[in-house]
Amino acid sequence: MEKHSKAEKENTITARSKTASKPSSPIKNKPAVNGNGKLKQDTSLLEEFVLDAIKDIYWAEKHLIKTMPKLNKAATTPELKRVFTDHLAVSEEHVSRLEKVFELMGKKAQAKKCEAMAGITKEAEGIIEETEKGTLTRDVALIMAAQKVEHYEIATYGGLVQITKIMGKGEISGILAQTLAEEKDADHLLTEVAENNINMEAEEEGDGEEKN
Repeated sequence: MEKHSKAEKENTITARSKTASKPSSPIKNKPAVNGNGKLKQDTSLLEEFVLDAIKDIYWAEKHLIKTMPKLNKAATTPELKRVFTDHLAVSEEHVSRLEKVFELMGKKAQAKKCEAMAGITKEAEGIIEETEKGTLTRDVALIMAAQKVEHYEIATYGGLVQITKIMGKGEISGILAQTLAEEKDADHLLTEVAENNINMEAEEEGDGEEKN
């Protein structure tokens, strides 16, 4: 009888111990944290940067579509007008590709104002005001402005191609690489147009009287 009583006491103590070890109000859906004790995010900082850069170049391409007709109208030579006309169609395709990139990232297509492109295109519009209509000097200036646009786009797309490749986003990298190649082609074409007598003939132009 004494032994049985002792066993009962031991069982009672064990049961109380187990009850005490259980949390009275267990925490559900506890946020995950990283090694530094900070909350883990659904996307990495690099992914956020890439998304922000894509929003930036998306705005730039759409803004360029609005600006290109102004450059086309202001250009003097048929060659340069044709370059602007052709690149307008190409830029529209670039916008479509970026929308595909947004889709692949599971994000809604959204533009964020690109201050760099806004500044470059504003400078180009200023050139139209500052140069004489019908002169090759204006074409020289427009070519330089257009190449500034291309160089910005080449730098942006070039960086995005490499980063997305490292992130393992091969399909996105491939889409951006296609656009990068076309931006480089446009830059080379502008150089060819400039070197096809436009620069030399512009140097021989005298002071004109007609503006715009």
